[in-house]
Amino acid sequence: MPLPGQIAIFDRSWYGRVLIERVEALARRKEWRRAYDEINAFEKMLVDDGVRLVKLYMHISKEEQLRRFHERIVTPAKHWKISAEDIRNRARRAEYLDALDDMFARTSTAAAPWYIVPAEFKWFARVAMANTVVKALSKGIAVGPPALDPEVVRAATEHLGRKELAALGLVKPEQTVS
Repeated sequence: MPLPGQIAIFDRSWYGRVLIERVEALARRKEWRRAYDEINAFEKMLVDDGVRLVKLYMHISKEEQLRRFHERIVTPAKHWKISAEDIRNRARRAEYLDALDDMFARTSTAAAPWYIVPAEFKWFARVAMANTVVKALSKGIAVGPPALDPEVVRAATEHLGRKELAALGLVKPEQTVS
């Protein structure tokens, strides 16, 4: 876990049990069903300890997924973005969507809600995610610009002339000498 004041991004993280392990039958039903309560307890503990947790899910359509697969297959610089597993998993899309529906219903809590981001268009998804993260992380804290350091004001007063101080807004223009 990140130290206080740090930010960390977890890609899928502890949700593998209720998605991949469930759909691919890598976990027994009893195990993945138990995981919902474990996830909720873990996330509540994090939030109770002061962690600001923002859970984002980027959703794309089946058609957009296929378009991106095609682009990754035909563009050599994007080959690293696709695996045989991605293509195999696409055949189980309906099962993954069912597992996602259960995951959202069972793990979107007051302490740690899910934010589903429409990601059909990457530019929109990036802006929506940034706005969501800023809004979630800024709750209860001042997010405006910091106050001007008094040392800067002192140095300006000491080293700049009245016209320069007026131009910087540190004195009223009528206080300047022509």
